This record gives sequence, structure tokens and C-alpha cells, in this order.
Amino acid sequence: MNIINTPLPGLIVIEPQVFGDSRGFFTETYHCERYSEVGIKQPFVQDNHSRSSKGVLRGLHYQLEHPQGKLVRVTRGEVLDVAVDIRQGSPTFGRSYSHILNEQNHHQMYVPPGFAHGFCVLSDVVDFVYKCTDYYHPESEKGLAWDDPDIGIDWPAMDFTISDKDRVNPLLKDVADKDLPIYQGEA
Repeated sequence: MNIINTPLPGLIVIEPQVFGDSRGFFTETYHCERYSEVGIKQPFVQDNHSRSSKGVLRGLHYQLEHPQGKLVRVTRGEVLDVAVDIRQGSPTFGRSYSHILNEQNHHQMYVPPGFAHGFCVLSDVVDFVYKCTDYYHPESEKGLAWDDPDIGIDWPAMDFTISDKDRVNPLLKDVADKDLPIYQGEA
């Protein structure tokens, strides 16, 4: 596997080896020892799978009391995947990173705890699969405005379908310090 280090500490893109022939392909999507060697040391406790249609935008989400690291990938279709560093004291606080994940490139992105995460669907349908380092805890769920101008995510020009909950998420500058994670240094 090949690792792409992003400008945000702890956030990495993984290009797994894909072995293909006329029958199809094989790729290893997780190996505890190998992923630990590249900095993904927390155990995963929950796997999730969502299906969405073109134009759906999910996010930007995070959990404060039960922060989740996420290893995300696409098994069908294509998304623009986005992570935002919201860790107080981080040298890259408020900066975002985007990457195309699709069924052709097989890329994965590891989004560490302390980041807000979201994606928009570029294909007709997408199956989005991810592993989490903590359980979903609805009472801890928080969000940021997907279109926060200070973050400046370069979303594609399209009509988005956004949940009512995500439409009312606050701008990062309006989130109280007590509702943001604290930077603990690089993992």
C-alpha cells in the first residue's frame, strides 16, 4: 500500500494494492498490523455502510465526547470526501482537505478523531463504507456548516440534497470552545 500524507496532521490517504485480472480484482481493505505501522493505532469497534444518490451532501459531522476516527472508502460510485481539522491548538485548525474516493481508485482516507467529516455524491449512487474507532453516540453528535466561507471547501457546482439537521449547523467561528476537541499533537 502507498500512503499519501496530507497537509493536516494525522489525516492520510491510503492507496491499497489492487490485484486484478479478467475475473475481477482483490484488495486488502484493512490489516491491523500494517495500518498500525502508518499511524492508525486505535482499534475499530463499528463498521457502517451508507447508500446515497447523486447530489446528496452529508456533513460536516463530528462527535465530541466519543470522538470517532474513521477509515472511509467507496465500494460503488464516487464521492468528494472532506475532512476539516477542528482541534483547538492545531497548527492547521480550520483547514480542510478533500479527496475523490471511488470504486476505481480504491482509495481510503483515515480521518482521525478531532476532525469534522463529510462528503458529497458525484455518481448516480454511492455505497460508502467506513470503520469507526468509537461507537456512534447520538448525544455527542455535533456539526459544522458545510458551506462555511472561512473553511472554504471547494464543493462541486451542483444542486445538493441536504438533511434539515445539516442545513442548520453553525459556522466554525460560532462554535463555543467547549464544543471543540483539543489538539493532542500528532498521533
